[in-house]
Amino acid sequence: MRFKSKNYILLILLLPGGVLLTGIFNRMPETVEKLYSNGFYGILGPAWSRVTGLLPLSIAELLVQVIILAFAYYTIKHSVNFFKRTSSSRNSLARAAVISLAVISVGYFTFLLMWGINYYRLPFADLAGLDTSDISGEELEVLCIELIGRANELQAAAAEDEEIGKIEVLEQSWKGYARAGYIYPEIGGSYGRPKPVILSRAMSVLGLSGIYFPFTGEANVNMEVPIYLFPAAVCHEMAHQRGFAREDEANYIAYLTCIKHPAPHFQYSGILLALINSMNAMSGYDYNKYQVLRQDYSPGVMRNLAEVQQFWQRFQGPVMRASARVNNLYLKSNHQQDGINSYGRMVDLLIAERRASGPREHIDLQ
Repeated sequence: MRFKSKNYILLILLLPGGVLLTGIFNRMPETVEKLYSNGFYGILGPAWSRVTGLLPLSIAELLVQVIILAFAYYTIKHSVNFFKRTSSSRNSLARAAVISLAVISVGYFTFLLMWGINYYRLPFADLAGLDTSDISGEELEVLCIELIGRANELQAAAAEDEEIGKIEVLEQSWKGYARAGYIYPEIGGSYGRPKPVILSRAMSVLGLSGIYFPFTGEANVNMEVPIYLFPAAVCHEMAHQRGFAREDEANYIAYLTCIKHPAPHFQYSGILLALINSMNAMSGYDYNKYQVLRQDYSPGVMRNLAEVQQFWQRFQGPVMRASARVNNLYLKSNHQQDGINSYGRMVDLLIAERRASGPREHIDLQ
């Protein structure tokens, strides 16, 4: 191969180099917090997202489509060359393999540099002074009872806001972050607005409510997500945008910023997200107790949850299962050992917040 293979090999070395760095970063969260999350990314993240935020449409969505088309083109091209079984075709295939690996390596290293190192920062519980140790079943039950009561109260008020459009939700989502930022400065700051995804049906088929794209600094949201959970989905991706990579923390921050939002439909969405995760945890801990607690749902809450469940059931299938496996592998590769189960760990943060604030105060909406 006479195509400057040495240069490509150097680029390929970025992949093991990046993996080695993650192992080092995983052992020094305080340093990552100070120098990267509050240093390099604390400057780059907001600035870059505001630049890409000047465009109303998702740059990430366009880039993904270009990448898919380019991948399809080169796959077909080199497959044809391979079946020609000539010396030049074999060289072409080997060259394509080396270049592809180099591109993947550069992409991975760029991902780490632009955002991925945030996986190794201090846990949000440490930053917020929350104690997540020794969670008891009794604490989980009390949390579920309180969330059910609050969901029942908010459902009627949120129903009056049903005319609120999803674009308006995207435009208003910053308000919850502005309020919560007074309590936790780490989630404050000025960032680009969340972006609607035009091809949202593809995200629904993949089982995705949204996705943060580090290369453009954009929080991209599936516009088909039922309105009851849509504000929480938006705020979840915005949490990633602010450098909180772990899924349980992004879920908790979504809940927190939603309940601090002045609009009832945001508050209800945050409570509903917390309720779903807490009741899922209760179902695994004590299914009989879960069934008893579930009877306290108001008809409106029961109806909304059923609509959410029915929405996602429409897309159950091999594609969604494959997407879940890929997401699980991605999370574990970034040292989230629970994989997709890490989403539900927000319950630990909810209980820790209740411990710190006392009954009911942890869901004070003011």
